[in-house]
Amino acid sequence: MKKLICILLISVTIGLQAQENEDLITPEQMVKNFFEAFHDQDAESLKSYAYEATKLISIHKNESGKTELTESDYSEFVKNIVSIPENATFEEKLHEYRVEENGLLATVTTPYSFYYNGKLSHCGVNSFQLVKFEGDWKIVSIMDTRTKENCD
Repeated sequence: MKKLICILLISVTIGLQAQENEDLITPEQMVKNFFEAFHDQDAESLKSYAYEATKLISIHKNESGKTELTESDYSEFVKNIVSIPENATFEEKLHEYRVEENGLLATVTTPYSFYYNGKLSHCGVNSFQLVKFEGDWKIVSIMDTRTKENCD
């Protein structure tokens, strides 16, 4: 009887630990991991965080004040990040994380300021859409705004 109770307790403990491990990577943590890989120019990690058909959309106002959208494939984004020269510095400072999660879907919004070679380049807001596939969050799209106004 004692063996049976021990086996049941071990089984329950293992099951709870597996559930805890699955829940460790929250949508917010996934975005934090993304930015760590982004700053490290880690192509493999960046690729592993995204769904295969992920798109990026940047929104900005052109010189005549009209809103423009620029769409690119995630693979192009990764190539561009990895190709930044070693002698260049870049940092995207995130000011906060706003997370909305509902079952299999999550949105993480992060206002940011982007610095290139120590100088403020632009600011805006990132919006990450994530979907939970078999217990793992994957980025399915990233939208961002870019402006040089009111970046303080």
